[in-house]
Amino acid sequence: MIKFTQQIEHSALIATAGIHTIDMHTAGEPLRIIYKGFPELSGRRIVDKRKDCLENHDSLRKQLMFEPRGHADMYGAILVGKERDDSDFGVLFTHNEGYSTMCGHAIIALTQLAYKIGHIGIGETLRIDTPAGLVISKSMGKFAEFINVPSFVYKTELKVEVSGVRYTFDVAFGGAFYAFIDADLHDIDLSTENHQVLKQLGSALKCEIAHTLSCIHPNDSELSFLYGVIFYSSKQTNEPSSHSKHVCIFADGELDRSPTGTGVSARAALLHAQGSVALNDTIEIESILGYCFEVSVTGGIQYANYDAVIPKVSGRAYITGKHEFILEDDDPLTDGFIFK
Repeated sequence: MIKFTQQIEHSALIATAGIHTIDMHTAGEPLRIIYKGFPELSGRRIVDKRKDCLENHDSLRKQLMFEPRGHADMYGAILVGKERDDSDFGVLFTHNEGYSTMCGHAIIALTQLAYKIGHIGIGETLRIDTPAGLVISKSMGKFAEFINVPSFVYKTELKVEVSGVRYTFDVAFGGAFYAFIDADLHDIDLSTENHQVLKQLGSALKCEIAHTLSCIHPNDSELSFLYGVIFYSSKQTNEPSSHSKHVCIFADGELDRSPTGTGVSARAALLHAQGSVALNDTIEIESILGYCFEVSVTGGIQYANYDAVIPKVSGRAYITGKHEFILEDDDPLTDGFIFK
């Protein structure tokens, strides 16, 4: 056994591993941070780099997100060059369907990684360029917090019909557009045992809403699409201190294990507009697993024609592994596959 393990360690094949990652989770939601070996992406803006990745390197996204290296609910963060002179770095967010515009659970994980490796100290800021804009975060030691992009209410009290049932929903932006559906109003069970039903229903609702409603971002057409559906409940929380529970279905039927950082930001915009959350009030929102993000409204801002808010979100993240991925030329499953 010792000889075999030594041969593995000194193998030329293993020594030339192509892509290096750190894996983490934030409230149970996975994140694969790709920090070495990915091709340099062209473009000054982060959205330009995302376009280059989509058009020229999307096979690498599939290799790292799909089985046998990933799974149907894997999520990724590709570290890229910064867009602003005073930023630390840029990041692209990936999933089973493609690329997202902003990701709160990834920001929390990246911030905690920066703290744990000594890049920043407690309370020191990290400036991260994302497709949705600049995000400023900091680690408080046990948890990280970030100031999100301007978040706003897009549409309210809309109706959609799926499988003969009519649903009422609101749409808000928190780095991405989400449709919010009251699970209690529609008698939807948000327990872990019901996760497959939630994925199917959420996917069907997302498809129907995206087909009937155009989500137009006021400043950037690259952000103009419905990213996910969030079921929320104030009656199905695990803890009395929690304001509500979120279950987000996004991309191609992915179920977020966390409360969804951009989702709680968009929800904060909705709650503030409804008068339920005042300036600087902090609420806890649970995930399907019962783990919480805290969110507050730190201020307001006029954003194009919208009365937007600036949310602050906090949560915990942990390192789970380090990977060196090998892509053999004759591997028939290089591009991977997905079972859902």
